[in-house]
Parts: sequence; structure tokens; C-alpha cells
Amino acid sequence: MSSLNLKEEKTFVLIKPDGVRKGLIGEVIKRFEQRDLKIVALEMFQPTKEQIDDHYPKDEKWINRLGEKSVATYQKYGMDPKKELGTDSTMEIGTMVRGWLVDYMVSAPLVRMVVQGIHAVDMVRKVSGETMPYLADMGTIRGDYSNDSPALANAEHRAVMNLLHASETAEEAEHEVLHWFGENPPVFSYKRFGVDE
Repeated sequence: MSSLNLKEEKTFVLIKPDGVRKGLIGEVIKRFEQRDLKIVALEMFQPTKEQIDDHYPKDEKWINRLGEKSVATYQKYGMDPKKELGTDSTMEIGTMVRGWLVDYMVSAPLVRMVVQGIHAVDMVRKVSGETMPYLADMGTIRGDYSNDSPALANAEHRAVMNLLHASETAEEAEHEVLHWFGENPPVFSYKRFGVDE
């Protein structure tokens, strides 16, 4: 692999409703740019339920895993999922959680972006912090600006609010850029002072 390809790795980031409503769009961009990453596509938009529904997997394995995580959270905190949700079926609970995710993601505008740079996928996830905000280290975006837990989210019948989504793999990034920006994404090419020279 050439050094040029390493510098051009791209990933996908979605600033979620709580990130937008907390006024963190500029801060998120700043954090990535401080790590010598480039924003090469950027847009604020109001998603439809259909777009969000298509963003999240619909396969039974993924939905069941959501349910398993929720049941484990209930058990960890001495809560009874059947009493709270009317069922202890991991598939039914996973379906509920997926619905909460969709509702959350259409509750305010989102910001979609393509971020480019050396090890962009891993670097963006490192800067973002752990997915669960209460586990995220200080110095990361989630560690500095959010504090939510699956136990509280489950109790309130809503999604965990964690400010942003970042692709986990290069393959996922490619799929998500295509999903959110289409066949010919408006990706810009430019040189950053001190980074690309």
C-alpha cells in the first residue's frame, strides 16, 4: 500500500441529535482537525424515518444482540425487563430498542461528514471515545461532553444519547458514505497546511 493511500483513508461520521442540540458541531470538527484529519464532505440535514431505518441493520441476529445487551443491563442493575417492558424476550426487546434508536435519530437534524486521513477509521473512533458515554475517557468527545448509560436509557424507554456515530471498519465506512451521500458523494480534495505538504 502506498503512503498516498494511507493518507486518503476515509471514514463516515454522523453527529446525532444530542450533539447538534448541545451545539457541538464545531467542537467535533475541531477535535478531528486537531488530529490532522480533514473534513472532505459535510452537510446538515433532517433525516427521514426510512433513511434511519435503512441505516440500522434489520437482521434478526443484530436485533437479538440489542435485546441481549438490554437484558444484561437490566440484570446488572437489578431491574426486571418483564416488569419494565412487558417481556423478557431478547428479540422483542431488541425490536423495541431499534425503534427507540429510529425515534431518537429523527428527533433533530443530523450532520453527516466524510473524514479523511491516516488511519481515519481508527483515529476518529479513538477521538470519539467509547460508545457508552459513561465509559468514555476524559479527553475524548464523549468523555468530555456526554454522560448517559444503557440502564437509564432502558428505564426511560429511549436510545442511549452518545453524540455521534463513527464507522467501525473501512468497509462499514464505504457502505455508510454510499448510503448517506449517494453514488457520487461531494468529496472535496485539498491540501492542509503542515499536514499534506
